[in-house]
This record gives sequence, structure tokens and C-alpha cells, in this order.
Amino acid sequence: MSEPRSKSPQDGENGQSALHDDKPRLTEEEKKQNHIASEQKRREAIRAGFDRLCELVPGLEGHGRSEGFVLKETVKYMREQLARRRELVQAAESRGVTVPDHLKEPVKILERLEARQKDLQERARLDGRGHDLDDDES
Repeated sequence: MSEPRSKSPQDGENGQSALHDDKPRLTEEEKKQNHIASEQKRREAIRAGFDRLCELVPGLEGHGRSEGFVLKETVKYMREQLARRRELVQAAESRGVTVPDHLKEPVKILERLEARQKDLQERARLDGRGHDLDDDES
């Protein structure tokens, strides 16, 4: 015996929605096929994203489908780009150019990453692990 459904404003007196009376329920097989299709679509979107990263990040062409490698190299590339931006901002400011805050904002991301990495390295040193955490952080 099933529990009665709660009524919503569009439900009729018997608790059944007038909007859903003529719509048949999905069979278990249809639900399964919908789930499979949704999962395939999700995986394809992830693959497309990794393919796009391989197009955008120099040096990723021809390295196969290692998602871990793609992510690691993407993080490395982004750090390099942020460091380059910091250098450009510093060079401009040293010449007396006023750099708008919105152009300096990404540099703050790099500074937070560097502070986090330094903190992790210090904790590792205190814990006696003492190895370089650069690979763990990327």
C-alpha cells in the first residue's frame, strides 16, 4: 500500500494532477535508458572540456587522454600566466603607469596560491615529511 501524495495547487480533489493524468509513467526500462543517456551526455561534456583544454594549453597536444596530466599541466600553465601578469603589472607600475584594479585582480589569485603552497610546505616540514609539495599542489 502506498502513502498518499501531498496535494499541490494544481492537484484535483483526488490528489492527482490534472496536468499529469494523460501522461503515462515511465517504465523501469525507460528510466534506466534515460539514466544511461544522461550519463553518456555528462561524460561527453567532460571529454569535450578536456579536449578544449588540450587546444588551449600549450604542450598538451599529442599526450593522449590522461585527464590527470591535462589538469596538472593546465594548473601549471595558469600559474605561469598569472606570474607573467604579475611581472607586467609590476613593470608598468615601476614606470609610473596606473594599472586598474580589475587588471591586478588575477595576481591576487596567484598570491593566495603561493601563500597556500608555502603554508603546506611549512606544515610538511614540521610534520617531518620535508618533501617538496609542488607536485601535490599542482
